Amino acid sequence: MTDSALISRNKPTPRSLKERGPNAGRRARIDSILRAFLLSTVVVALVPLALIIVVVLQQGASALNVDFFTENPPFSVTTRGGGYAPGFVGSLFMVGLAILISVPLGIAASVYLVEYAEHRMVPTVRFFTDVMTGVPSIFVGVFVYAALVRDFALSWGTLPGAVALAILMLPIIVRSGEEILRLVPDDLRNASYALGSRQWQTVMRVVLPTAVPGLTTGTMLAVARAIGETAPLLFTALGAREIVLALTGRPQGAITLQAFEDARTFAEPAQQRGWAGAFSLMAIVLLLTILARFIGRKSTVS
Repeated sequence: MTDSALISRNKPTPRSLKERGPNAGRRARIDSILRAFLLSTVVVALVPLALIIVVVLQQGASALNVDFFTENPPFSVTTRGGGYAPGFVGSLFMVGLAILISVPLGIAASVYLVEYAEHRMVPTVRFFTDVMTGVPSIFVGVFVYAALVRDFALSWGTLPGAVALAILMLPIIVRSGEEILRLVPDDLRNASYALGSRQWQTVMRVVLPTAVPGLTTGTMLAVARAIGETAPLLFTALGAREIVLALTGRPQGAITLQAFEDARTFAEPAQQRGWAGAFSLMAIVLLLTILARFIGRKSTVS
């Protein structure tokens, strides 16, 4: 018998892909059980969120109208009607200033951590960034109050509130920016260096433009975190019942502060406005989160 005949004789017969193995049934049952378990855990996680949205909407639906977004709150907590216009304007004002403060600093820190990773200060910067991520927001408010409002004599207002929100946003922007910049391929950097570019030119003209979608996503998530904060604004913005456009010298309003104040009162009209403010805040945060996810999906760092 020739060698080719022996090889063909000992060669196993190929099995059809449609043929089920002996353990196929058991694997299918295990797969179905695990799928059902994972689906049930998702449902259990979504139930509290759905209940919160339903309850907040039911309690505050009667106060949600056009006037709620355009009028000042009434002076008496028992008066029906009125709105959160100072809160919306104040929150937008402070968050806008916080973006101007935190985004350049956060992106610069991210660039330092990634592009200058051989420097000795990098571990220290990363460590303090991680520590800031876990600091309770009320401590940030107390710190800004002691540093700016009391000792620096700025008084309560827009600028101290924006500084407090910027401090809360900064570690989120730094950590997310660091991860995004690490996704930029080194081939792009090497190609830029091969063309004679300096490191700062490579960062400004190659790395950052490539990472813009991801950096935008991190910024949006930081904004969503900041706009829902109450504790730091209690010590910095203080709250207002009319629209304030001054940076300092006058207390500034915020959605969270007004909702917190109305929630503590005994009057039903004020509580309904508080529920409506809470629902508006949830809608804003949800919108920002969806926008961040949308931008993140469009991010194609390759």
